[in-house]
Amino acid sequence: MPDAPAGAAADPPAPGELLDLAVAAATAAGQLLLDGLDQARLTVDTKSSPTDMVTEMDRAAEALIADTIHRSRPDDALLGEEGGRRAGRAGSPVRWIVDPLDGTTNYLYGIPAFAVSIAAEVNGALTAAAVLDVVHHELFAASRGGGARLNGAPLAIAGPPTLATALLGTGFSYQPAVRAEQAAVLRTVLPSVRDIRRGGSAALDLCSVACGRLDAYYEFGLQPWDASGGTLVASEAGAVVTTLTGRDSIEDTVVAAPRQLADPLCRLLLEAGAGQVTIPASTSSAGP
Repeated sequence: MPDAPAGAAADPPAPGELLDLAVAAATAAGQLLLDGLDQARLTVDTKSSPTDMVTEMDRAAEALIADTIHRSRPDDALLGEEGGRRAGRAGSPVRWIVDPLDGTTNYLYGIPAFAVSIAAEVNGALTAAAVLDVVHHELFAASRGGGARLNGAPLAIAGPPTLATALLGTGFSYQPAVRAEQAAVLRTVLPSVRDIRRGGSAALDLCSVACGRLDAYYEFGLQPWDASGGTLVASEAGAVVTTLTGRDSIEDTVVAAPRQLADPLCRLLLEAGAGQVTIPASTSSAGP
């Protein structure tokens, strides 16, 4: 079959092809992170605030992922948390969204809750995702219309019938003023649910909804790399994943829940003032 003319739109790749590449890149990056765990504290910088940390391992893992993807699909666009930006060549419908180390603070402190998250969009729609819980060797994988799996086993959420018996996950901003607003929201939410957990990785929290370790999750100000991989996993497992007021996730609160809890949780969050939480657009909110 002849190559498409320069600048012509290429046929979209199969979701399984993208998923296989995401899994390979995430697995390689996860091993790199484990190998460098003892050295992580030696090379720490900060980004948007003193609590927004980045290590050389974040950057090395992103470079490895970008190289792995580029070698297989050199025309695709890429958006990475640690500065990796590549415009796709004309005709490629694919953009990769990469968080090489989601849960950097956990990584630095030796808390075993950090992940590699890689998602692929095709023509702007999330199509494939791999989220690797590095320490526990748990691979969450999903493809659009193909379902979600944990280490190969299908995921399908159920959840409790009411918020009163729901275990919620959440996270907090890097910005002190925003954290204060989020604490005020939490004061209203906490008495209305079973309990709250704060794991420190948005990707893993969304995947925890997919596998039933959390009944629901909400968080304000997630960047695309924070949310994309876990969003597809949770959605393909049957969760409703939305934003509270219909804005982009970086300006809004992402909510993930079973269908019977989604509307009640959104109403509770709006009553608690979550729709009024704000942060400067130039800063990242996903907590450490």
